[in-house]
Amino acid sequence: MHSDIARDCAALLGRLLLAALFILEGWSKLRGYETAATYMQRHSVPVALLPFAIGLELGGGMLLLLGWGTRWAALALAGFSVAAATLFHASFADRNQLLHFEKDLAIAGGLLALCALGPGRYSVEGG
Repeated sequence: MHSDIARDCAALLGRLLLAALFILEGWSKLRGYETAATYMQRHSVPVALLPFAIGLELGGGMLLLLGWGTRWAALALAGFSVAAATLFHASFADRNQLLHFEKDLAIAGGLLALCALGPGRYSVEGG
């Protein structure tokens, strides 16, 4: 009994923490659109992809928050995280960039676990 409650609470907290990351980052890009566009240009990433990135972060983050369409949202955000790692943080000679690369991969790993295991009991999907 207690292990079920702990598992369900851990799933909820993990899902909410991942959702918060993407919602906050999407909102940050939306509010600082020009800054985000300049950052993308600096890394030779087409700025035309910025609305897609914002939509994926905000939309996917909200789906994770609610626990609705969770597996698909987690899978899409995992792919996004791996893409972000390789496009923006692959300068391994720079320790800070390497750390960001590793964090993006760890986030993708958490999202893939969420994709595999589902949102848990405390979600719109209900587990």
